[in-house]
Amino acid sequence: QVQLVESGGDLVQAGGSLRLSCAASGRTSSSMGWFRQAPGKERDFVAAISKSGGSTYYANSVKGRFTISRDNALNTVYLQMNSLKPEDTAVYYCAAYYYSDYVPVSAHEYEYWGQGTQVTVSA
Repeated sequence: QVQLVESGGDLVQAGGSLRLSCAASGRTSSSMGWFRQAPGKERDFVAAISKSGGSTYYANSVKGRFTISRDNALNTVYLQMNSLKPEDTAVYYCAAYYYSDYVPVSAHEYEYWGQGTQVTVSA
């Protein structure tokens, strides 16, 4: 079945950058999303991208700092994170939606999830 393998999480200083990757296997390309969850908090939407990469969506808190992209030849989705802030600290999860061309921005709508990768931003 579908597997999503995430990588790129690390400990960085405020103002730094990270690039997260999510490699998908088992199915053709799908709508993809990035979500994050801090301790004691809900899993919140970060960014999403359509199957072709032609449409992208961002949470207001990351707009202008984060960029979602994809390389369908590699079946991989990326999240470039710039100007990182301590409040960006969370476990970041990749999610896939195969049911239609719709691009969900709610966690409960996604069908498959990666294991998560820790991003810690120090002040």
